[in-house]
Formats: sequence, C-alpha cells, structure tokens
Amino acid sequence: MTSTLPKIISVDDHVVEPPTLWTDRLPAKYRESGPRVERMRGQVGVRDGKTFFDTTVTEGPHTGWSDVWLCEDMVWPLHAGYAQYGLAKESRDPVTYDEIHPACWKQDERLKAMDANHNEAAICFPTVPRFCGQTFLERSDKELALVSLQTWNDWMLEEWCAGPGAGRLIPLSIIPLWDVELAAAEVRRTAAKGTSSIAFSEGPHALGLPSVHSGYWEPLWQACDETGTVVNMHIGSSSKMPNTSPDAPQFVGVTLTAENSIHAVADWIWSGIFARYPNLKIALSEGQVGWMPFFFERMDSIWNRAELYDINIRKTLPEPPSSYARNHVYGCIFDDMVGLKQRDVIGMNQIMIEIDFPHADSTYPHTQNVVSDLARTAGLNEHETRQLVRGAAIECYDLTRYGITV
Repeated sequence: MTSTLPKIISVDDHVVEPPTLWTDRLPAKYRESGPRVERMRGQVGVRDGKTFFDTTVTEGPHTGWSDVWLCEDMVWPLHAGYAQYGLAKESRDPVTYDEIHPACWKQDERLKAMDANHNEAAICFPTVPRFCGQTFLERSDKELALVSLQTWNDWMLEEWCAGPGAGRLIPLSIIPLWDVELAAAEVRRTAAKGTSSIAFSEGPHALGLPSVHSGYWEPLWQACDETGTVVNMHIGSSSKMPNTSPDAPQFVGVTLTAENSIHAVADWIWSGIFARYPNLKIALSEGQVGWMPFFFERMDSIWNRAELYDINIRKTLPEPPSSYARNHVYGCIFDDMVGLKQRDVIGMNQIMIEIDFPHADSTYPHTQNVVSDLARTAGLNEHETRQLVRGAAIECYDLTRYGITV
C-alpha cells in the first residue's frame, strides 16, 4: 500500500509566522505597536484559558528563553505546543525560532519536509493570529487590527503560497470578525487574489460575537457562497475546549475535542444556512467524523417530531437535517477507524486527511505509513483511498484551480 498510496493533501497544517512578517510589511506608523518579536526569559502560564508570559519568574517549570510576540497589550510567548516536532520539550515550555524545526516558518524547508512525507499540498492555519484571527479581534485599536490582519492575508498569498509554494501551499485567509461587512469585503478581496477558504470560529458566541442563529453573519455567508470560499472551523477556534471539571486530567479534554465540531454542525444545520446558501461548504479541522452518523440521525429524529419543539423549523429546513450535510459538511481525520467504517453513511467524498504539522499530534514524518495502515485496516478500495488522501480535498476546495489533479 505504501508504494501505491497517492500523494497526500493535508487540509490541516500550521505555519509559525516568520519573526519579521509584520515589521517587514506594515506601514511605518504601525510597526512599533503592531505584531513584533522580542526575546525574553520567563515562564509560560495559562490563565482563563489564555497563554501568558511572566518575566518575573526565570527558573522552574516551563521557564526559559522565548521569542515573545507583542502587539498592543498582547504578550504571547512562542512555546513548544505550537512547534512540537523535533522538540524534547513539554507543550508549555518556551522556545525560540532558533530551536524549532525550520519547516515551521521557512517555505523552502516546509516544501522539503512535505516531499519527505509523501505530501503534495497543504492548507496552513495561522499561529500568532490564532486559529481564526482571535488575536486581532481582541485588540482595542481596530484600525491596527485590520491592517495587521490584511498584512497576514497578503503575506499568505504573496509569499507563503507563492513562488515554489504555488500549487502546494494552499492559501487560507482570516477575516475581521468584529465587523461582518468588513469580513465579507475581505472574503471578496482575498478570493479575487486566489484564496480558497477562510478560517471562522466553531462557536462565535464564545468569543462575544453573534451566534450563527442571529442572522448577523448573512453578508459573510453570501460572500462565501458567491466566491466559492470554504469556511474552515478548527478545533479551538472558539478559544475554548470541552472539559468536565477544572481538575480533570488532560486526557479528558483531549478525548472530548470533537465536541466543538459537533456543536458547530448542530448550529449550522439547524440555522438553515445550507438551505439558504446551496453552494456553501464547511470543513471541520481535527473534528473527526465517527460521530456524524449518530448526530445526523438524531437531528432527523427531532425534525420528524418537530410538533414537540417548534413546527416552524420545517420552514427553515424543508428537508430532513441530514440531507443538508451532503456536499456541505466536510470532516477531517488523522485516525478515526470508526468513521471510515461508516463511510457509506458519511460519504467518502466528504472525509479528508490531515497531517497537522508541526503540532504534537502530527503524523509527520510517518504519514505515508500511517495513512496506508489506516486505509488497509478500514478495507478501503483504491478509489476510496484516493478520495481520502486527496480526492475529497480537491472537491471541497476546488483545488484544480491551483493545477492539482485527482
């Protein structure tokens, strides 16, 4: 299987932004307050779910030198969890650009790593802006935030995904979440320059924003529908992760990560977005897919008993909820044997693969063997295997526009 496995397209990788990205590109008046790096010694901590850096603590657990990103009041240390590959460190340990694998942030090194890992193409989520641009949402100077966000998008299009990376590193954009009209305009601006998708929050209400039921986001969905822009929702893009109690071990939270994607799909389907925008697609990064058949069945059961809840739902969803998942809801897996064994229910053309480089869960540099074993154990035939490793991604993101063929 490893000798015949088609080249892999990963729909969930990450880029650690080069330390001079914004200082090289921002207008001069923003460079002292915009995103920039300073090397400091201190301790990485977490408070209220957010990472911070304490320079008053220089010895003890999770202390050391870090290349710290500053922007207005933000003090965010680069730490091992975001560039884990090749580091013998815990997730919260501080690191510098000198320590992390150069493929984290250098295009030529990333392409070499992809070649060595049987990986033809990849979509990369941001690191410093966070999964859907929460960093800029949280800044008080929204003029600076917008310019910094657009600078990241232009860098993604003009540098990271350009030159030797064209057709291999697939552009994704972030949007100004604080203003839906600005967000819709940024979708159209970046789509015209070649972006295939945007990052959005799996739970905007958790970020203090209107929910997908509110109607607030309609201009954004219309822009995505018109431009064929896929809406990516990465686990953690709500800035929160599921857990059962403050003292639960980390294993509990890791077990429950798919809950975020489950909540997002329930919101999106019941809101009627897909009924209103028939071309719109969402992709759930790190959400897995084994849960889909049960929850789609559950939604249909509720829809069939709508008189017990709200009979008007039939106006929002004229057809059973599960019908709106077809060709709209795309899942992303890195193992999930249960999901693959239910592929006939989910749709093999809606299950995509991820490598997650350079995070701790990444299958790099063994992805070819991992995926081959997964396909063999699940009993995938040649066509289904090709769908998993590249066909579904090509269909979802229309990757033929970048010269990628099935």
